[in-house]
Amino acid sequence: MRRHFLDHLAKRANGWSRACLGAHLTASSLICAAADAKVLLTLHARIGRWLQTGGHIEPTDPALDAAALREANEESGLLDLVLDPNPLLLSRHEVPCGAVRPTYHLDVQYLVRADHPVTPARCPESLDIRWFPHDQLPDVDSSVSALVRAASVRLGW
Repeated sequence: MRRHFLDHLAKRANGWSRACLGAHLTASSLICAAADAKVLLTLHARIGRWLQTGGHIEPTDPALDAAALREANEESGLLDLVLDPNPLLLSRHEVPCGAVRPTYHLDVQYLVRADHPVTPARCPESLDIRWFPHDQLPDVDSSVSALVRAASVRLGW
């Protein structure tokens, strides 16, 4: 998967941008309250599924990890977050994004830590946002399950 992402970027100067047709990089974060063994998920309004926070990389983002942390802050309203700079997983998934179909997000997924599961603020892109025990998730797809499993291993849950 890493090689696929690097090849994409080598072939397309704008491969990181949503303007890149067909596929582009995105950055997401699984926000975890490690001491409480909880994860924060958002019910995405357009997609209608529980997901980690994340989204498109902006031209003002200095790096992928900065984009992931910005998205985590914006979508959760939480500010005292700490990002682990080593990505948890890479994911390639089809999305309803842009005029070209199919379009794929090449998602670099990070672990972000919150000290405690404080009440998040719902953003306009979300129908709901909630903390869940890592082993009692709502109905999520296999990509979110895999991300939570990877976080569980890293955090020793």
